[in-house]
Order: sequence, then structure tokens, then C-alpha cells
Amino acid sequence: MQDSTSKPSRRGFFMGAAATSAAAAAIVALPGVPQAPAVKAEPKPAPARGGGYSLSEHVKHYYKTTLV
Repeated sequence: MQDSTSKPSRRGFFMGAAATSAAAAAIVALPGVPQAPAVKAEPKPAPARGGGYSLSEHVKHYYKTTLV
């Protein structure tokens, strides 16, 4: 007697993954889809006396997450 619910199979997983990959590739390859130009941030000048550590917003956020 067979169950009405079947166990997921590897074959089904790989077929789904292949279909998803094909769909993603088709979306990327579509012509005429405008893409926003990437904006590059200007790098900061190197410090005069060496080093290179700067207290940026990213570092401040990290320090806030380490507080006990």
C-alpha cells in the first residue's frame, strides 16, 4: 500500500534546481533590461604617517554589537 505523501527525492531536487538555474540564466540574458550603473565610492587618501585604521560607521556598528 502506497502513502499518498511521498518522500522528497534527490532527482526531484536536482530537477528543481536545474529549472531554477535555467530561469535565472534566462532573466540575466534578457536584452534591453536597463541596469543601474554602479557607483564607486572615492577611496580615502592614505594616512601620512602610516597606519590605516579609521573609525568608520561600520566599525562603530561592530563595536555596538559587542557590548555585553
